[in-house]
Amino acid sequence: MDVFLELATILIAAKIFGYLATKIKMPAALGQLVGGIIIGPSILRFVSYSEEVHLISELGIVLLLFLAGLETDVEEFKRVGVPAFLVAVGGVAVPLILGYASALFFGYSKVQALFLGGVLTATSVGLTASILMEMKKLRGKEGTTILAAAVVDDVLGIIVLTILVALNTKGHVYIEDLLILLGEVAFFFAVSILLGTPAIKEALKLSSKIELPETVTAFALSITLIFAYIAEKFQIAGITGAYLAGLIIAQTDEARRITTKIMTIAYSLFVPVFLVSIGIKSDIGTLLHAGTFALIYALVGVFGKIVGCGAGALLAKFKPKEALRVGVGMIPRMEVALIMANVALTEGVFDQGIFSIPVTMVIITTLITPPLLKLAFARE
Repeated sequence: MDVFLELATILIAAKIFGYLATKIKMPAALGQLVGGIIIGPSILRFVSYSEEVHLISELGIVLLLFLAGLETDVEEFKRVGVPAFLVAVGGVAVPLILGYASALFFGYSKVQALFLGGVLTATSVGLTASILMEMKKLRGKEGTTILAAAVVDDVLGIIVLTILVALNTKGHVYIEDLLILLGEVAFFFAVSILLGTPAIKEALKLSSKIELPETVTAFALSITLIFAYIAEKFQIAGITGAYLAGLIIAQTDEARRITTKIMTIAYSLFVPVFLVSIGIKSDIGTLLHAGTFALIYALVGVFGKIVGCGAGALLAKFKPKEALRVGVGMIPRMEVALIMANVALTEGVFDQGIFSIPVTMVIITTLITPPLLKLAFARE
C-alpha cells in the first residue's frame, strides 16, 4: 500500500479504535494498540511497518516523552529523586534474578539465562506516559516517580547490557570500562542541566524575535531532537534526552505556549502512529506458537517489575496502593528489551527460537499494561 494511504488508514484506525476503547472505560491507547493489530500483518494486513511509518513512530515517542517532560511538575521531580532510584534498582534487580533463575530451571545455559534476565530489566515508558497523560495522572507523585525511575532504569540497563556482553566475549568485566561508561552518562546529564538550561532559555528568547509563524515551537522541536541525538551518542535512549529537554523547557516563560502547540502536532499525527504501530509490529502468531516457558517468562517480567519497583517504592515510604501503581507503570517493555535481545542474537547467545521468547514477553506486557494501569488508578 502507498505510504500516504497507510498513514491515512493508521490515523483513522487510531481515532476510531481509541474512541471505542473509551466507550468501554478503557484507555484510548489500548484501543489504538488493538487497532494496529487488526489492520496490521497479524489480521487484515492493510498496512505494514514500513520505513516511513517507523520514522513517524520514532518521532511520536520522542514527542510523547518531550510532552511528558513539559507536563512534569519539576519540584515534584526533585522530591522523588531518592524514591525513583530505589524503584529503578528494584525494577532491575528483581526481574534480572527471577529471569535468570527461571531460565536456568527450564534448562537454558548460564549465559543464555543471564541475557534472558537482562532483557527483563528494560522498561519502556512511552505507553505508560501516554496513558497517564490521558488519565491526567502524570503530574502526581506516582506518575513523576515512574518517569524519573525510567531515566535511572535506562542508565542501569546500559550497565547491565555492557556487563553481559563483556562476560560473553571476554569472560570478565573491567571495572575501568564501567567507570568510563558511568562517567560519560554523568557528563551527559551534568552538561545538559548546567549548560543546557541557560542555553535553551536564551535560544527560545532569541527565537521569539524572529517574526515568522511558529518559530518558538520550531526551536523547541529542534532542541528536543538535538537532545535525543546527543543522548543516543552517549548510549542513552533518545527518549531520555527528549524528556530531559521537556523538563528544562518546562521552566521557561514559553513553556505553556509550546506545550499547547506540541500537543496539537503530536496528537494529530505522530503519537497516534506510534501507538498503532506497536500493534502493527506485534505478531500475534508469535503468541499462538509461544511455548510454556515463553508465557512463564512474560509472567515473570510482569511480576518482577511489580514486585521490584513496588518494593523500592515501599522502601521510600510510599503507600501500598501507590507502590502498586508505580510497579504497574514500569511493566511495559518495547524497543530497549528488543535491542538487548537482538544484541544477544548477534552475539550468538540466542538463536531464533530463544529470540521469540522476549518478543512474546514484549507483546504480552504491552497489551496488559493499559487495563492494569486503569485498574490500579481506579480507586483514588
